[in-house]
Amino acid sequence: MNGNVDFYRDWDSYKLGFGNMSDEFWLGNTYLHLLTNQGNFTMRIELEDFDGNQRYAEYTHFSISDESSGFKLKCSDYKGDAGDALEYHNGQMFSTKDKNNMQCAQIFKGAWWYNNCHDSNLNGQYLNGTHASYADGVNWNQWRGRYYSFKSTRMMFRRE
Repeated sequence: MNGNVDFYRDWDSYKLGFGNMSDEFWLGNTYLHLLTNQGNFTMRIELEDFDGNQRYAEYTHFSISDESSGFKLKCSDYKGDAGDALEYHNGQMFSTKDKNNMQCAQIFKGAWWYNNCHDSNLNGQYLNGTHASYADGVNWNQWRGRYYSFKSTRMMFRRE
């Protein structure tokens, strides 16, 4: 949203959540699990670039497993106009700088459901649009590629 909150955090921060709900925040993987395992959920991701362009990706089946399973991501049935940059991450455990899958969180300075390593990195560094560093921004490869960091992103889910 504005880069005021550092998203390069440890496992416990992502487990419990951080930030301010009126600004930038992460709800917490424990809460994502508790909420999304009470029925069928749809997740919508909205992306905005620095030119004011907006796109979205929606997944009609979305859930997060419990901590003992690594907060695995389950998502399917994409629709939208941003491209399906999350399918590559489906079934992956969540990774942070202190607990990560193949060191992707450390290499790309984020926290995400990395899979050798990513097509999306929405908890990457806030790099103000086009950047020279490879794939360490708030990236969504299928729309703006790995050298563009978005102005804002929003992940929302609802029960079906």
